Amino acid sequence: MKQTAHIYLFSLLFLFCACNRENKTNPLQPETVAVADSLEQTPPEEKPKAISAEQIEIVKDLLYDKYTLEDTYPYKDTTRSFQWDKIKERLALLENIQQEPSRWGILQNYKNRNGEAPLVRHYKRNAYKRIADTLGIERYQSVPLYLLTDTLVPERYGEDGSLVRFLADGEKFVKVSPIYIGEEWYVPKKYVKVLPDTTRFTKAIMIDRRDQNIATLEQTGEARWAVRSMNPATTGRHRPPYAQETPLGIFVLQEKKARMIFLKDGSTTTGGFAPYASRFSDGGYIHGVPVNEPRKALIEYSPSLGTTPRSHMCVRNATSHSKFIFDWAPVNETIIFVLE
Repeated sequence: MKQTAHIYLFSLLFLFCACNRENKTNPLQPETVAVADSLEQTPPEEKPKAISAEQIEIVKDLLYDKYTLEDTYPYKDTTRSFQWDKIKERLALLENIQQEPSRWGILQNYKNRNGEAPLVRHYKRNAYKRIADTLGIERYQSVPLYLLTDTLVPERYGEDGSLVRFLADGEKFVKVSPIYIGEEWYVPKKYVKVLPDTTRFTKAIMIDRRDQNIATLEQTGEARWAVRSMNPATTGRHRPPYAQETPLGIFVLQEKKARMIFLKDGSTTTGGFAPYASRFSDGGYIHGVPVNEPRKALIEYSPSLGTTPRSHMCVRNATSHSKFIFDWAPVNETIIFVLE
């Protein structure tokens, strides 16, 4: 009996020691559990706060300082101005859409190079006797936009040069969201130029149809922009069958031509050239004073600049200012806002 008791006590002592050894050989177990708990309690990453127009700071640091206009300036029996409130709204928008990583694209169909857009569901003939959608966007040089529920017949047209957020790729269509008109649309792939994922927009050009002026700005920090030039300009006028208004919208600078050749109205004969031309939508360029045949020398300035709309769609500038933009603004990386 005593021997049995001794064996029983010895067994209990052995189990006790074994448990202690197991605990000592696994000292990280409590810390491991604690680490897991701390990870589970990590709060989700906060999204960047939207920048308001009131937060945008604009400073004047001109890189081009000829024919510079004041913030408010006289015109005939009234005054004109740079609409800084509207400009700040657009700069805030430009910063906000870039806060989160995105792929960007451009709607492209200059001179129907990517194919004439199909007829939209509802269309009309405009004053130029051309087909347009119910919102007035012409079929010529435009891009078909399809509802996400119907890829057979386009709902409306998107303007050449429009900035879009690239959302999804597909076999025949891509999904995009145009920044100016909003919503999500399907577009045939051939009409969308996808920009590199490193693209960042830090330069903006503001064209004011109401007050016939133009400003160039460059981002120098968060919510901080520097004015690089403030000048008179002349936009397009509504005069069928040839002259058209400069379209409102948000566009990307698409190409440059040192000399943009133009034709005489209703003819295939060369009418002259426009110097230092930067194209943003359809046949709309920012360029210098036009030079008509047979003249060849550049014309620096025209007293009609900053007065009333008078071009075919383009935005006329002093020739030296158009050269400044030509040199300063990179293709595919500069945003053009046309406002009213």
